[in-house]
Amino acid sequence: MVGEMTNGGRIRQSFPGARDLTSTEGSEYGPVEFTREDVDALLHERIKYKSKYNYKERCENTMDYVKRLRLCIRWFQELELDYAFEQEKLKNAMELNEKHCADLEVSLKEKEVELNLVIHELRKNFSSVQVQLAKEQAEKLAATGSLEKEKEARLAVEKLQAALTEELGKTQGDLQTANQRIQAVNDMYKLLQEYNSSLQLYNSKIQGDLDEAHETIKRGEKERTGIVENIGNLKGQFKALQDQLAASKVSQDDIMKQKDELVNEIVSLKVEIQQVKDDRDRHITEVKNLQAEATKQNDFKGTIYELESKCSSQNKELQELQDQLVVSERKLQVADLSTFEKMNEFEEQKESISELKARLEKAELKLIEGEKLRKKLHNTIQELKGNIRVFCRVRPLLTGENSSEEAKTISYPTSLEALGRGIDLMQNGQKHCFTFDKVFVPNASQEDIFVEISQLVQSALDGYKVCIFAYGQTGSGKTYTMMGRPGNPDEKGLIPRCLEQIFQTRQSLRSQGWKYELQVSMLEIYNETIRDLLSTNKEAVRADNGVSPQKYAIKHDASGNTHVVELTVVDVRSSREVSFLLDHAARNRSVGKTAMNEQSSRSHFVFTLKITGFNESTEQQVQGVLNLIDLAGSERLSKSGSTGDRLKETQAINKSLSSLGDVIFALAKKEDHVPFRNSKLTYLLQPCLGGDSKTLMFVNITPEPSSTGESLCSLRFAARVNACEIGTAHRQVNNRPLDYRLSLG
Repeated sequence: MVGEMTNGGRIRQSFPGARDLTSTEGSEYGPVEFTREDVDALLHERIKYKSKYNYKERCENTMDYVKRLRLCIRWFQELELDYAFEQEKLKNAMELNEKHCADLEVSLKEKEVELNLVIHELRKNFSSVQVQLAKEQAEKLAATGSLEKEKEARLAVEKLQAALTEELGKTQGDLQTANQRIQAVNDMYKLLQEYNSSLQLYNSKIQGDLDEAHETIKRGEKERTGIVENIGNLKGQFKALQDQLAASKVSQDDIMKQKDELVNEIVSLKVEIQQVKDDRDRHITEVKNLQAEATKQNDFKGTIYELESKCSSQNKELQELQDQLVVSERKLQVADLSTFEKMNEFEEQKESISELKARLEKAELKLIEGEKLRKKLHNTIQELKGNIRVFCRVRPLLTGENSSEEAKTISYPTSLEALGRGIDLMQNGQKHCFTFDKVFVPNASQEDIFVEISQLVQSALDGYKVCIFAYGQTGSGKTYTMMGRPGNPDEKGLIPRCLEQIFQTRQSLRSQGWKYELQVSMLEIYNETIRDLLSTNKEAVRADNGVSPQKYAIKHDASGNTHVVELTVVDVRSSREVSFLLDHAARNRSVGKTAMNEQSSRSHFVFTLKITGFNESTEQQVQGVLNLIDLAGSERLSKSGSTGDRLKETQAINKSLSSLGDVIFALAKKEDHVPFRNSKLTYLLQPCLGGDSKTLMFVNITPEPSSTGESLCSLRFAARVNACEIGTAHRQVNNRPLDYRLSLG
């Protein structure tokens, strides 16, 4: 990375030892490690000498300083090679994982072919079993045995499921460990970028990271597409097996009913056989008695002959019944064997269904993890590029607005690249397509909105400057997005939810030695005049003529912080205190009725939370700022019908928003002069738009057909904002406690 450097039009070669960065030969100091403080001290060190005319001493001191600089550069090169080697290892591991995924896909296809063959065989066996079931007979004791075997098989399946669950837990643990290692490498990589920024190599390194992140996102999207297709196939197989399982259960119930009928018939046959045996014994006894009497009475010979013939016929009937009993017992044995085979097939189907369920769950987990990785990489790319992130939110249609299908002007693309990020607007038969970082449909909840920006709130606790502002026409839902609906917990806006997260995180970080102090201020810009919404003096908030008698000046210091002089700052310790302050500010804020909105915000509302954290164990201090801004809505005089004071308010709002547009266009064109001072709003937002801050804009639009023109203007402005590069935000960290005043950035 040190390599060749251009100086005054000439190319200077790197120091002689650059070809072997891991060697310490030729160094007088041996292997040395540098900290950030050592590097800063070395860069800011001034060469001291006793006499300015002693050139020999000055030359020696300069040579010594150059040697130490070369040693520092050598250490940076070795550290960079270590990280490059670690990055190569991670790439190899990723390639192995991709190969493993390909092998799994091949095995899944083979399993699918095997399952199709098994299903075909099962269908053949099922048809043959249906033919045999009409003739088969079963016994109750055999059914009891089969039920016991089913219980044993079920226990075996549960054990197998427990083993698979344990294996899944181990795999998730390995994945979490790998993610932690990747996170650690990313943290060290960011630290190395900060060090290299002092050597003017930051831009080239960022470009390489962007290319790798783009390739990773493309691979992730391809894997996601494959997983989605695999999930669809698995769901189809799962549904087919469930249908087969239901049919098998029905056929099993029929078999059980037929077995019960056969058992009853066998019992009745046994009873008849026993009766016939009793009759035969009784007739034989009678025959013997008659034969004994035949010697004495010859007159009864005819009766004896009849009895003998009757006895022989009964013997034949008894033999036939015994033969039928033998046949029935054989059929019962065949039915038992068929039932046992059917139960085995049933257990195999259950195992196949369980396996498909496990594969389906794994595929869904991979899909969720891939989506999380895509979002994380996208946010990382946006932060590295330094762009202002833009979220678009479409409010639902209100009562009385045209909701017919023919009148719909907004649609959402369903392609994989634009899903959840694209929005299309129809105007006069022409289709306008836009793509942002996130697009929220009308049925998106307040919770869905907050989940997407929660990481930015965490950045404020980590010591970054964060700004979130809502932009859009009057009545598009900006105030609802930021403040929510009072009295309804499910419809709380971003400001209350951000504060809840901050207080919860502050409580959880106490165990790590962190203590946070929070300060709140709220102001509005009304007719190009700043008003303090937390002031207890009503006259200071608003005079009869609508202008605050108190003058609040905006000051920027050399460190990039912005102060509003004499603005009320309140220390807060709980979200309940902040809620009370928000209610107080809402009562003082300027609102009015227009033809477009019953309660239209007539000013720009700015909520500022200054976060100062100190860790007693590491003596480290962080200072973050969270700015949440609800801009007044743009409106056309022809539609709003404003007159008198409302007319002046509308003109002031449109002028400040027009100044905001001029600033955005100047930033997009990278002009030397950016007109921040054209309005109080742009001057107040200067650190957020052109400084060291993580900035996100919500563009709120309405789906009403009559507002298509205003919606198109808002979307075009948002696209311009999304293309602005304002620089990468830096964390504000200091190792000594500092006393800062509340600032807006």
